[in-house]
Amino acid sequence: MKIIATDMNGVTVEIEGKAGNSLMEALSGAGVEGIEAICGGGCSCATCHVHIAPEWREKVGPRGDIEDQLVSATDAFDEAASRLSCQIELTDALDGLTVTAQEAE
Repeated sequence: MKIIATDMNGVTVEIEGKAGNSLMEALSGAGVEGIEAICGGGCSCATCHVHIAPEWREKVGPRGDIEDQLVSATDAFDEAASRLSCQIELTDALDGLTVTAQEAE
C-alpha cells in the first residue's frame, strides 16, 4: 500500500506500507524526517506525531486517551488532524493515506 508523506522540510515522498504494521514503522523505515519514534511505538512520547489529511481522518479514526494527552501537549497540536503514527495500524483501506510529519518536541 502507498503512503504519501510530507517531511519536516516540506518534501513529499511516496512510501510503501504493509497492512498490519503501524504507520510509524512505515514512516521511520523510509527515513521520513521528523519521525524519530524514540519510544519505539509504545505511545509514551510524541516523536512520531503526524497530521492526517482531512479526507483520511474518518478512515484513520479518533485518538485514544493517552495519545490525546501526548499530542495535545505539543506545539503542533491540531484538534482535528493530530495523531501519533505508532497508534495507526495500516490496513488496505488506508492505501493512499496522506500525512505530514510534525516537529518532535
